[in-house]
Amino acid sequence: MLKEIFKQAWTALGRNPIRSFLTMSGISWGIVAVTLLLSYGSGFRGVLMYTFEVFGKGAVIAWPGTTSEQAGGERAGKPVRFEEEDAEWVKAQSPLVKRVTRETVRFQGVSYGERLSDSAVRGVFAEYGDMRNEVPTDGRWITPEDIAERRRVVFLGARLRKKLFSGEPAVGEIVRIKGVPFTVIGSMDMKFSDSCYFNCDDESAFVPYTAANDLWDTKYASVMVFEPVAPVFEAQAMQQFRAAIANRQHFSPNDKRAITMFGREEFKPIMEGITIGIEALLFFIGAMTLGIGGVGVMNIMLVSVEERVREIGLRRALGARKYILRDKVCYRDLGPDYFDRLNPEGLRRRLTKRLEGLGFKVTLEPLAQVA
Repeated sequence: MLKEIFKQAWTALGRNPIRSFLTMSGISWGIVAVTLLLSYGSGFRGVLMYTFEVFGKGAVIAWPGTTSEQAGGERAGKPVRFEEEDAEWVKAQSPLVKRVTRETVRFQGVSYGERLSDSAVRGVFAEYGDMRNEVPTDGRWITPEDIAERRRVVFLGARLRKKLFSGEPAVGEIVRIKGVPFTVIGSMDMKFSDSCYFNCDDESAFVPYTAANDLWDTKYASVMVFEPVAPVFEAQAMQQFRAAIANRQHFSPNDKRAITMFGREEFKPIMEGITIGIEALLFFIGAMTLGIGGVGVMNIMLVSVEERVREIGLRRALGARKYILRDKVCYRDLGPDYFDRLNPEGLRRRLTKRLEGLGFKVTLEPLAQVA
């Protein structure tokens, strides 16, 4: 039976080779297009969210600005500066801030032998690495002992390491920052982050905050980095951070120009909305492509029905019901009845049974003549 089914299908394809080829190509391409587009959309969303998350584990960056409102007898336009006492003040007065650290940044020449790169040199504390996802692949990160002992050690970003060492091992080597020797203690792979400030982490050199004081004045931090107790409390933690600094430096806690902050949670819904919109657009394009192949299938079914008009008319004249015709046209008798349709003897039995079901009494002789 299956052999006959495939034989008839092959014969039908041979009668209309171009139409059959184009239809099969359309359906195949439609399925492939839907699969590829949905996979691309899902992959794009994953990569975009990964690059967004890799910036830091809930890290919020705060930049000092200038006051725009008069408060506490202070004039507007007063510059805000981050000092060591500000970090301690935030820890004491901001229960929704899990941890806070200072960061000082300058662009300095970093050299190794005859190679020189003008890069961002960041003076940081030990907890900064965990807050900003600075994961070492070679060596180690800066430790509290490095901070306490003012050790001249440096941690290199991936691109800076490549510029200076061209793929050679860097840990243990001596580089010079502004002419001062620093020992390389570690480096990291490419971070692939879509967010950065001052310079990308991959092109930066990280040194202990206390050692950075040997290169420039670190009394005032360039930025402060803090982490809320949980991502859902990011907005409240920002308010508490600004209020704590405002309380110490005597400016309005509602003055947003005094301190500018960037946190990923407030932008996360926007990023998710963009990626969902892109996925929906790609799905629509794929569905339209698949629909073009569906039009080809409908065209073949229409032609198949037109080719069987005489057969359908004969069956209706013999009392066939609509659902019987639907079975014959749509499913092509795929099943036990298929062989009967090809066999004259089987057709005779089917016609006899159908007529007897309608109340007619028939004999084999006239029925055989009809068959």
